[in-house]
Amino acid sequence: MPEVWSSPVRYVECDQQGVVFNAHYLTWADEASNGWWASQGFEWDELVARGVDPVVKASALEWSSSARWGDTVAVDAETEKVGRTSVTVRFTVRVDERVCCVVRTTYVSVADGRPQPWPDDVRARLTDG
Repeated sequence: MPEVWSSPVRYVECDQQGVVFNAHYLTWADEASNGWWASQGFEWDELVARGVDPVVKASALEWSSSARWGDTVAVDAETEKVGRTSVTVRFTVRVDERVCCVVRTTYVSVADGRPQPWPDDVRARLTDG
């Protein structure tokens, strides 16, 4: 079952036509990522304390329809792919049942500025999650 984050669309997130400005979809995916990491059994501080520093390598957005001022968006977060040093998470932004945007974000485990393999227990949770 996917992890879900939701929020009403704020006036400040919209352009003059009342349509959500595109950069806010990335913000919402970032907000949803905290719940996704927790659903994998990790608190952010715990990962960093262990020397695991997941950083965003890439994000891609694909729009289907617009969220508008007055809507409430819900963002589903699900693991899409786990690699040796990376994990890709799919964030689906919806208003009710209507899909507005899909954001795919790839995180890479980094130490000393270089990609490093996930520790075995982290990779196991990411794969099972």
